[in-house]
Amino acid sequence: MLNVINLALPFFGLILLGFFCGRLMKIPESGLTWMNFYIVYVALPPLFYKLIAATPFHELQNWWFVICTTLATYLMFVLSLGIGLVFSKGNLKAATSQAVLGSYSNIGYMGPGLTLATIGAKASVPTALIFVFDNILLFSLIPFLMALGSSGRLEVWKTTKLVIWRIVSHPFNIASFLAVIAAYFQLQLPVAIDKMVTWLFNSAAPVALFALGVTVASRKVDRIAPEVPIHLFIKLIVHPVVVLLLLSMVGGFEREWVYTAVLMAALSPALGVFVVARQYDVYVNNASTGVLLGTLASIVTVTALLYLITTQMLPWSLFGR
Repeated sequence: MLNVINLALPFFGLILLGFFCGRLMKIPESGLTWMNFYIVYVALPPLFYKLIAATPFHELQNWWFVICTTLATYLMFVLSLGIGLVFSKGNLKAATSQAVLGSYSNIGYMGPGLTLATIGAKASVPTALIFVFDNILLFSLIPFLMALGSSGRLEVWKTTKLVIWRIVSHPFNIASFLAVIAAYFQLQLPVAIDKMVTWLFNSAAPVALFALGVTVASRKVDRIAPEVPIHLFIKLIVHPVVVLLLLSMVGGFEREWVYTAVLMAALSPALGVFVVARQYDVYVNNASTGVLLGTLASIVTVTALLYLITTQMLPWSLFGR
């Protein structure tokens, strides 16, 4: 158990450190602008580049793995969307924000660092695949549903162009695309560039986790809407169970790939949940509350999962190997 604590504490410790610093210093959200820019545009893209570029190209073509993990995220999105429609009395925009809360894991800020530390180098490819395809799925669904739920007429072509642009211009996806090319042609960066990329790679996780804590600290919890715990249960418990079930049904995956997928699915709601809510000006306070409570609850749920993974008590196939 001590090994699990030593594994989990640095990750949650950085979040809590950021949280306490944010509360103590009362850092305004606007003060995080450059830090968030550094994380999204400077530090995390090299992380995904390094993960993918060092991988044999054939391992990047595991389409059954992509289908299972992306389908699981989609099912959680649909489930939370349905619950959101009930609690919001048919408000599609509010329900969409709730769907993001129930399905969007913290796969960017927390995922890579935690999966690599827990499972090792073999977690790099499944981590990258989940990140890329989950983001493509969610950031295709969100703009369409938000546009569909608006009072104005749905401009299909305009919305489609917006979705495509957001996917192809996202720095994480650009880095992943370049890394796939590098993996295919077995390209190597010049020594000086590679060293700089490695420095950025190493800074990504700690800076992102600290920034997450500071951002969460700036959120205020006035009241907890009754549907928020339901969405958090879906995100923290149901999502990883469904991932394990789907991967077991298909079968043939390595233990490290299954463990990576389950761990990625079990992560707390991403900060992007609040960003989406604020962008569309809907469900903002409850999204903020969900991220805060989900992050705190994941200290227990993710630590428990880490124990099952590190002791190999978690089966990597429910129907035999």
